[in-house]
Amino acid sequence: MEKGGAESSIACARCGKPASLQCPKCAQLKLPREGAAFCTQDCFKEAWSSHKSVHIKLDALTLQQTPEGWQYCLKKGRTRTSQLPRFDWTGPLRPYPISKMRVVPDKIEKPDWALDGTPKIEPDSDLQKRVEIKTPEQIERMRETCRIAREVLDAAARIIKPGITTDEIDRVVHEETVARGLKEYDMLTLLSLVSRKLEDGDIVNVDVTVYYKGVHGDLNETYFVGNVDEASKQLVRCTYECLDKAIAIVKPGVRFREVGEIINRHASMSGLSVVKSYCGHGIGELFHCAPNIPHYSRVWHDRLWPDEWTAVTADGKRSAQFEHTLLVTETGVEVLTARLPSSPDVFTWLKP
Repeated sequence: MEKGGAESSIACARCGKPASLQCPKCAQLKLPREGAAFCTQDCFKEAWSSHKSVHIKLDALTLQQTPEGWQYCLKKGRTRTSQLPRFDWTGPLRPYPISKMRVVPDKIEKPDWALDGTPKIEPDSDLQKRVEIKTPEQIERMRETCRIAREVLDAAARIIKPGITTDEIDRVVHEETVARGLKEYDMLTLLSLVSRKLEDGDIVNVDVTVYYKGVHGDLNETYFVGNVDEASKQLVRCTYECLDKAIAIVKPGVRFREVGEIINRHASMSGLSVVKSYCGHGIGELFHCAPNIPHYSRVWHDRLWPDEWTAVTADGKRSAQFEHTLLVTETGVEVLTARLPSSPDVFTWLKP
């Protein structure tokens, strides 16, 4: 038996007395302490014949949900493992094994890091230190690429419902992109690392990046799955509003820090905080380049999973995200990945 924390507010699964011991198998499987805690070794032994069925059911479910060749993701996808990584998880969400990398036809142009996830030109480019002013020709390519990225994300949004697996969403994004003769990658930032059936009440973020004609288009949105609780609805709406308010101030002369201040202020007024792990960035022929645009002020509470990509809150609560690719113009801003008239009607606050 494993010793639990000092506080003992959890009841023994057998007799109901305060419990500080936990079934070691349940701890290994990362099961909640409720139903796995016991007050003494004797209580644990007496309950073992019935309690062990919890492990058997979970093992059977894992086998059923893990097709051959599916593995857990580590190091931003560069490493895979058949075992759930050991980690001090927060909240109820856990990584699920993911399918093998999908194949992109050889005839489709690919960025230099499409195969192994490691950019070759980007790290040493001088565009990491200076902001590139795009030419009219680059801007036209960006407009076309960003519109396609929006269409692909919309295709993913249309299939989201309880019972759909995140791997199916990944497949739709892949097929919609490749069908246009494009190369997609880094899609479904969250989903490609956490692959499971969506459940009623979930919220899910889909992140799509399209590479076309030598430039990138990048956007993401957070969607409701079935009937979502009011707190989650408020979280997603506030996140959408944070981006909307930040975009409204973008124009020549605005300082980078003002963007984060706007976002942080609106989130704080709604009783929320901002995740720091990733930030806004320049984009074009390189996926990530100068400038970096912090979307936070000074407060954050988050951590990274062992995959070195999935950012979660330190307290295990839900998070949401929205992202656009923006073009700063002489008079303001153009949202290159803006919603289209054909975009699915999924956000009630946008309805007239």
